[in-house]
Amino acid sequence: MRGRSEDPNPLRNEVFTRVFDEHWAAVRHHVEGVVGAEEEVTEIVSEVFLFAWSRLRPARPPSRVWLLRAADRRLRARSGPSALPHTALDAVHVGVSGQECAPGHVGRVEVLRALGVLTPLQRRIIMLTYWDGLAVGEIAELLRASEFRVRKTLSRAQDRLRAELGLEGADCG
Repeated sequence: MRGRSEDPNPLRNEVFTRVFDEHWAAVRHHVEGVVGAEEEVTEIVSEVFLFAWSRLRPARPPSRVWLLRAADRRLRARSGPSALPHTALDAVHVGVSGQECAPGHVGRVEVLRALGVLTPLQRRIIMLTYWDGLAVGEIAELLRASEFRVRKTLSRAQDRLRAELGLEGADCG
């Protein structure tokens, strides 16, 4: 007879702990790029890992991309305003302009306005690149698109952002 304190599946717990330890910070960072309220960030990240636990197969644990996709579903399902936190805007600005080559000061308002001229897909790829730090292959997997399409969309978005920010001659991103 098993006592309540005995673990019925230690392998499952071990795999989940490893997944959580490896990917918690990336998932939290991803959510923080969209949600500003600390309590809501914590709640969404908790929901993502609860969902991951419920679907966990120790032989095939969820990847970072799978977890980010789950976070995106949670973010789309939430209600309320969605405003990019200042740190996300700063990450885009530094990524597109480069700190050492930005001519003059470009503020958050300008970056937000410049992001507004992008298509939703371009904006998404820019955020995944500069905020989440994902590589083109990871973005392609997350969006279920070809690497060629992601690379082309990223390049066009970078060019458009540089033009909007007055950084056309700067090749810093």
